[in-house]
Amino acid sequence: MGLEHLRKDSVRELSEKKAYETQQKNAATIAFVVLAEGGKIDNVTASEQAALFAEWSPSINYTVGQLRRYRGILYRCVQDHQSQEGWEPDKTASLWNVTSDPAEPWPEWSQPIGVHDAYSKDAKTSHNGKRWVSDIDNNVWEPGVYGWTEYVDPEELHEVSQNPQDGLSEAPEV
Repeated sequence: MGLEHLRKDSVRELSEKKAYETQQKNAATIAFVVLAEGGKIDNVTASEQAALFAEWSPSINYTVGQLRRYRGILYRCVQDHQSQEGWEPDKTASLWNVTSDPAEPWPEWSQPIGVHDAYSKDAKTSHNGKRWVSDIDNNVWEPGVYGWTEYVDPEELHEVSQNPQDGLSEAPEV
């Protein structure tokens, strides 16, 4: 009887330990989501953990700051609203802002609609086939118009200086 009692206690202890570990993981996930939605965790870090955030769904009351996944992209709610079909995050820049994608060092530029999604100083973006770096905080200007410096890869610049004749064609003989 002593051995049977020991087995039951061991199984119960293992079960309780596993339940406790699961609760710890769930609590850490909840804390991460709350901190990210409160702006205490940067968008790149949040994007790296996108699987922790719920999928976007219609007929939900969303509030400013909430993060949701939609078609593999993480979005931040920028205006309180009740979601509905046709208002998916990729179609409504006035309601949702794409967070940074850590895999994309030069994400495509999109027109900010306010301070909540304006580009910060040193933000990187691509636009019209060129790469740009923001010169100012709260940048809402289109790259090439104001507040941006075109980025030139130092290696490309080095290649041009090493081979100044490359790309130059000789004048045709007459």
